[in-house]
Amino acid sequence: MSTVPPEFDAVEPLAATASAASPAPTHLGAADLGTVPVSPSATRRLLPSLAITSLVLFATYSGLIAVLLPLQVTAIDPANKIGNLAIVTTTSFAFVLFAQPIVGAFSDRTRSRMGRRAPWMIIGAAIGAVLLAGLGTLSSILWITIFWVVIQVSLNAMQGPLTAITPDRFPRSKRGVASAMVGIGTMAGGTIGVIVAGQFAANFGVGYTIFGVTVLVVTLAFVLINRDYSSKNAVHPPFSWKQFLAGFWINPRQNPDFAWAFAARFLFILGYFVTFGYQLFILTDYIKLSIPAATSAIALLSVASLITTIVSVSLAGWLSDKLGRRKVFIYVASVLMILGLAAPLIMPNLTGMLVMSAINGFGFGLYMACDTALMTEVLPGGGSAAAKDLGILNVATNIPQALSPSIAALLIGALGGYQALFIFGMIAVALAAFALIPIKSVR
Repeated sequence: MSTVPPEFDAVEPLAATASAASPAPTHLGAADLGTVPVSPSATRRLLPSLAITSLVLFATYSGLIAVLLPLQVTAIDPANKIGNLAIVTTTSFAFVLFAQPIVGAFSDRTRSRMGRRAPWMIIGAAIGAVLLAGLGTLSSILWITIFWVVIQVSLNAMQGPLTAITPDRFPRSKRGVASAMVGIGTMAGGTIGVIVAGQFAANFGVGYTIFGVTVLVVTLAFVLINRDYSSKNAVHPPFSWKQFLAGFWINPRQNPDFAWAFAARFLFILGYFVTFGYQLFILTDYIKLSIPAATSAIALLSVASLITTIVSVSLAGWLSDKLGRRKVFIYVASVLMILGLAAPLIMPNLTGMLVMSAINGFGFGLYMACDTALMTEVLPGGGSAAAKDLGILNVATNIPQALSPSIAALLIGALGGYQALFIFGMIAVALAAFALIPIKSVR
């Protein structure tokens, strides 16, 4: 996706169509007209900016979750590494669960000269960077857990408003390409993060600090390059805690497509991360590699996944917009993920892991190219509370990521080892595909 279509020079943002009486300001930085908040149309800069920012954010997630955090936990207590990792990540779950929708809801109502999204992105990135700089110095599971909770909440506070940029600035017909760019950044970040983290396996502090500083710098660059309209004088309904809290409940009977999309994302992400989060331990305990060999192998697996992902996400995003279809690509992605997860069961060696990574990379690329676009098309009220509602949908990403270590620990301990992880992942992904079938508003 190296060529940005010329039509992105002047596309109509979603919010601009919300009210015929609410025209957008004619130039960046213009005073708000005292109406529904409006963001500027997408420009050529926005697509690569989304890709780069997503790359850095998810490089940080993957580098920490797949390499640095497991190694740090192992160094403290090798005998109890699986249980301790589950404690750290699962504890953060309770705090992270609603971070994105809560920050998203406040973001939707934010009045500032920088617009609605930028202040929250900067605050989240800054707090995350500071805490990451200190995480590597800790030698207590308790303090690692505390720092990890705050870091996760902060990065999610940055990610939620970032996610809302797509419905804010892209019309529905162009969201497949926008979703693809986010997907490219996400998957490339996953690979690069693991490779970079592997270089700092012996020095947690430097690794954590580099990731934190990079997130902050890239976030600042994003909000400066892609400036939003001022929302300082935007008009919002009077604030009510009752209505604010009630807004987090989206009735599945009244919004069935939203509910099914939530379920589908939850199951697909769970099927993926139940093995991804334990990749290092799979290589050391199931494939029987040494820790140095395993860290090198993770980089190899990530490259194999990245190559196939870039191919699939580039094609699927463009083709999805052209055909006006999202669900069929996710069906194909689910089938490929199931085949990929079966490979290590058939070949319990590094070759089997390579086959899994290559196939899953292609499948996950198809998924990432269309999932974000699909989610923006099932938002209640046409996306009038996009950041909050997308934050709720992102809970379907946060919960499985947070729960996967605990589920993996249970599966490994109670159901006969690492084979159970792959079987569980296959079942979860299959159920995700079935959850998409009832969705009516998206083809």
